[in-house]
Amino acid sequence: PARSAHGNQHLGRLLAFTAGARNAGGFLIVKQYTSHMSGMVSSVADDLVIGQFDLALLACSAVAAFTSGAIMSSVLINIGRQADARSLYALPLLVEATLVAAFGVLTADLARGPVMGDATLVSLLCFVMGCQNAIITKISKAEIRTTHVTGLITDIGIELGRWLYFSASRNGHHPSAVPEDRAKLVLLSSLLGAFVLGALLGAIGFKLVGGLAALLPASMLALAAVVPMADDLGWYLRRK
Repeated sequence: PARSAHGNQHLGRLLAFTAGARNAGGFLIVKQYTSHMSGMVSSVADDLVIGQFDLALLACSAVAAFTSGAIMSSVLINIGRQADARSLYALPLLVEATLVAAFGVLTADLARGPVMGDATLVSLLCFVMGCQNAIITKISKAEIRTTHVTGLITDIGIELGRWLYFSASRNGHHPSAVPEDRAKLVLLSSLLGAFVLGALLGAIGFKLVGGLAALLPASMLALAAVVPMADDLGWYLRRK
């Protein structure tokens, strides 16, 4: 529960990497990006207008799945908080890891096609993305996002604009100019870089070995969750 900003940043980079891998790699299987809901909500309107009601329903189910994932994370975190657990953020992370691994197993043999329908797989990935977004949002008090880069790029642009303005104002001796937040700029850039790196490696992995590539981000998530959960279990057994 007591976390440092440094620890949150490390976790944010890890989650951004796994989100990029799932988003880009998953696209090769389900032909749909699942990390952002802006496009999903827009597609609902587009599909309704052109009469593609089945696609509109698919997009609605994806949005509902993303929301459900966020709800699940919030509920589990609050249960952990009430139980005074030190691993209150780890349980939803472990659930996320399990679902990512399940996606990999279900789509392992691309020659036979996925075991489940594309609509279900899209919803599964959206559920996982919503789960992850809620975890890091609650941990960082809404300072870090990892499943989509629109906000990251916007904030990077803001800090670069402040840097340009401050540099010009400093040369012009304007004392009211506010300098850029270099630490924030480094964090935002590292999150963006982690997402891009994850997307590249995820796309390569899914192309080469299919859904089994999902086992790598699933393992990374599980490792991040299992240590604090083991600590909590040891503390519980010692109390007994």
